[in-house]
Amino acid sequence: MTQPVFCLAGPTASGKSASVLALARRWPIEIINVDSATIYIGMDIGTAKPTPQEQATTPQHLLDIRDPTESYSAAQFVQDTQLLIDQIRARGCIPVLAGGTMMYFNALRQGLHALPQADPNIRADIEQMAKQHGWPHVHALLQRHDPVTAARLAPNDRQRIQRMLEVCLITGQPYSSLIAAEGERAGTDTFHMVSLEPSERLQLHDRIALRFDQMLDQGLVGEVEQLWRRGDLHENLPAIRCVGYRQIWQHLAGHDSLKHAREKAIAATRQLAKRQLTWLRSMPDRQVIDCLQADVASRVIEAAATVMPR
Repeated sequence: MTQPVFCLAGPTASGKSASVLALARRWPIEIINVDSATIYIGMDIGTAKPTPQEQATTPQHLLDIRDPTESYSAAQFVQDTQLLIDQIRARGCIPVLAGGTMMYFNALRQGLHALPQADPNIRADIEQMAKQHGWPHVHALLQRHDPVTAARLAPNDRQRIQRMLEVCLITGQPYSSLIAAEGERAGTDTFHMVSLEPSERLQLHDRIALRFDQMLDQGLVGEVEQLWRRGDLHENLPAIRCVGYRQIWQHLAGHDSLKHAREKAIAATRQLAKRQLTWLRSMPDRQVIDCLQADVASRVIEAAATVMPR
């Protein structure tokens, strides 16, 4: 029987990176990053992308694979990850999945289902509604059709709100019920999910604020300014809508002071963490480790030892 794939999930600032590097010191692993932001070239500081030194410690995959003008879907993630798992095993190494994009984890574990193709007329109607009333209004409509999915999305998450409301309107069914329905599995692998979660939410909030301030000190504004000066990017692109980037982008556009942008970015990151935890709670088979404990890395090693090849 094929060994289960070890997965390390958790909200932002929960300490996943340090735990993964601890695994790399113990086993010959290669890391598959489960992150919809670190895929973008030139977006390093604000995504907390592994440093060159960390990447030199152990091979890391699905970093810097898209230009910020490009998109990347859950279906593409599943396809890429299935191939990487096979390639890593063929090299005699152990694949480890780590990150915080729960939609990617969900697609990999539950499979991709036969959702309807885009309907240009319905999509145009949604776009017009958003233009007139704003995306939070469209999010409220999605909430009426599918409260489970709406709870997992930010009110301004244009791309996902549009698609998931579109599915609801085409099928007459909640998007969440279609995803939950029995369907074709993404693959034959099984996944052992370990989740780093805070026992005290406020302590995680403090970590989030501290980490964002560290990003500012490391040059986040300059990083976003380089993207801004390209001239081919705009704030409706998935890359620029990433938490932190969008708020600094609005600062550069003259809409907010840096102080206000910082406050908005920290608040948005806290909301992201809340949505990530909502996703995680829908995975009852996960093994939870308190990310606030001092011995998190050793606990992750203990959890991994139960599924790592002997």
